[in-house]
Amino acid sequence: MNGDTGTSTQAPQLRALLFTDLCDSLVLVERIGDGAAAELFQQHDRLVLALQQQWNGQLIDRSDGLFLLFERAIDGLGFALDYQRELQQLGRRCNVTLRARAGLHVGEVLIWDNSPEAIQAGSKSVEVEGLAKPMAARLMGLARPGQILLSSVAESLTRRASSELGERAAQLQWRSHGPWLFKGIPAAQEVFEVGEPGFAPLRMPKAHPKAQRKLPIWRRPVALAAELSLLAVLAIGGWMLLRPEPAIAFAERDWVVLADVDNASGEPLFDDGLQRALLLGLEQSRYVNVLSASKVKESRELLRVPAEHALDRELAGDVASREGARMVLAPSIRRARGQYVVAVDLMDPVTRAVVRTYHADAPSPGDVVAAVDDVVGRLRAGLGETVASVQQSVPLPQASTDNLQALKSFALAESAMGQRRFTEAAKLYEAALDADPDFAMAHMGLARLLVRVDQRAEALPHLQRALALNDRLPHRERLYLKAWSSGLRPDGWPLEDWRVLAEVYPDSFAGQANTAQYLLLDNRFAEAERYARAASVPQAPLRASTLGYLGWSQLGTNRYDEALRSFQLSEQLSGRVASDTRVDVLIAQRRYKEAQALMAQLPKARDELEAIMYQRVRVLLAADQDDCTGMADALASEDFPTESVDFRTHVLLMQGVVDTACERSNPAALTAVSDQLLPLLKDTANPNLSDRVLRMLSLAYLAQRQGDLARADALLREQGPLIAAQKSPVIDKWHTVVLAMQQLGRNQPAKAEALLRPILDGTEPVQARVVLRDAQRRLDNVEGFQNQNEWLFDHRGQAFTEPAAMQLMQPLSVRDTLADASLRPQ
Repeated sequence: MNGDTGTSTQAPQLRALLFTDLCDSLVLVERIGDGAAAELFQQHDRLVLALQQQWNGQLIDRSDGLFLLFERAIDGLGFALDYQRELQQLGRRCNVTLRARAGLHVGEVLIWDNSPEAIQAGSKSVEVEGLAKPMAARLMGLARPGQILLSSVAESLTRRASSELGERAAQLQWRSHGPWLFKGIPAAQEVFEVGEPGFAPLRMPKAHPKAQRKLPIWRRPVALAAELSLLAVLAIGGWMLLRPEPAIAFAERDWVVLADVDNASGEPLFDDGLQRALLLGLEQSRYVNVLSASKVKESRELLRVPAEHALDRELAGDVASREGARMVLAPSIRRARGQYVVAVDLMDPVTRAVVRTYHADAPSPGDVVAAVDDVVGRLRAGLGETVASVQQSVPLPQASTDNLQALKSFALAESAMGQRRFTEAAKLYEAALDADPDFAMAHMGLARLLVRVDQRAEALPHLQRALALNDRLPHRERLYLKAWSSGLRPDGWPLEDWRVLAEVYPDSFAGQANTAQYLLLDNRFAEAERYARAASVPQAPLRASTLGYLGWSQLGTNRYDEALRSFQLSEQLSGRVASDTRVDVLIAQRRYKEAQALMAQLPKARDELEAIMYQRVRVLLAADQDDCTGMADALASEDFPTESVDFRTHVLLMQGVVDTACERSNPAALTAVSDQLLPLLKDTANPNLSDRVLRMLSLAYLAQRQGDLARADALLREQGPLIAAQKSPVIDKWHTVVLAMQQLGRNQPAKAEALLRPILDGTEPVQARVVLRDAQRRLDNVEGFQNQNEWLFDHRGQAFTEPAAMQLMQPLSVRDTLADASLRPQ
């Protein structure tokens, strides 16, 4: 791009693009006159603005039509449906017929801001370019008046999320209008229509010079006569000479089981490397889902098959039958005629018959990965995936590596990672990178491992290397990497990046799970539950962890029995007899004896984080029983963290939480936190910075509650620019709470209330309501005080759940919901 055109250029971003066109607008002006038309268009613009705000759209361009961008495809469809409905009603009020055509597509675009000089000269404020833009425009141009046309990717995303449109989702009608050829778009595109009866034509679009239906050759007029003359010959000769391949009754997103490689080549290098190559190739598909290794392991255990028994095609068939998978993929490699032959048999798990076989030759070991790529591509097409979808995949040697030793080390590293053997996994990732320094997925895997063991700074070089090799990653992994990199930014808040991965690849359990996690951090429990459920299906490899997210969303909405079941199932799947999260629920239900008994069964903490969680739940049990001595004893019940400076800071802050809950001032403890925390805030490039800022706000709030207003004011003054630079809504809300508490300290309760009211949207921290209750008390507002007391009583589950800052404020929030509970109306 020309540097004079815009102020910033960004990497491609995935967006939903909506084009609309107001039909016959010129005729309309001629009919009703300039004055009436001007008034009509003003009403139209107000309508567009309201819908744009409602559906979170970004208006890029406007004339007779509209061009809007949306973060999510379902928002684009919601806008289009409401626009068609409101347009019709506007026309009735003005006694004219108003209809618009619309086209919706999802794809990557480049977005940049125009310079002030260009804008002053008449340019738009924002420019958008990319192949997705003409595709969306062609769809709109093809549509009939009142018709909404969608590309296949937009249809897939919106149809799955249509329940978010409310009751009218059941009224929507979906139509496929088959493949179309668009001018300027190289491949045929499947076109869909969606609409409401009475508003949408629900008819085949009309072809025009820029858009033609792609018809089978037998339906083309020019070829029809020749085809008829050959029909008799083809009917007889074709049947004699050709045999059709058996039909595969395979539906989109069906599951398959990948058996172990039958390695008859005599080279052990192919055992793990070839398996991983096949898996990486299949994971690029949005159509085929491979049953995870952990789910296969669980099924083997239920079948009582020894772990050392290979997952041959017979055992794979048993696993597929048990798990409801549609096919078994049985790979093999052998030597023949001086070459390596890579083959995959598609086996019906019920009859055990081989339905189809795909194979490719490789002259040397270095060509085996390319052969796998060939086989996987034809296999995906044979299962029903569109050729265009397969062709969009990154070639396997580029997406992974053509070095089989690197691929084998990577496969073993992923296996060790799944079994929490982190030291071994790190060495194996490093071995993969020694074999191929440009193996992007190995860099990403090692970065992920280092983050897991709280070595984020060490993870950054590998993350940056993976980003530099972004073009060597499949699209799914690129979205994954983008979300990870966003989360490791010092000001990061990657919720929408994870949500894009979850929406574009609904079977990406990482996308679903991390979306749920960040929604939980923001106290959006009901919204998080949908993603947590999607990440907790039986096929999910980390189901034990994601069931914990589901349990949190249930606990946060006071559904204690459901949360208890989710946490118990999580324990069963992970082979644990007890968990601190189940103790949380028992305490919330005031089943203290059972909670105490369960705590006695907690296994030895595996790491410092788990030790902190055990300490937290012991403090919580005492807090809910108004036992300050017990809270103090619980603080000394676990070993002090020694490796992580952030964990050490957290433990020091817990002392401040206990002191505050017990209504005592302890300046020495707050000073100890300051001495530990403030130097860390100077490292503004550290990926833990957002967590540290949240801990700093917690320190300020605890100081305010203990009467140390000067310390809190100094923190807010000195760290103000750092707080403002953060993108996390959790930090923003906590900053508001601390500012409101500052106003209370200045005896300005009305100002404190005014600060808090805008954040009371159901996602506010419990402490926001505690501060508001205090403001109402100081304002002598009895009804307002009672309302806040009622809210705190009714949101007991949220007080137990709020995961921000590792549930730091949980004991204090639980105590605060108990305070004044006797004032709840009977």
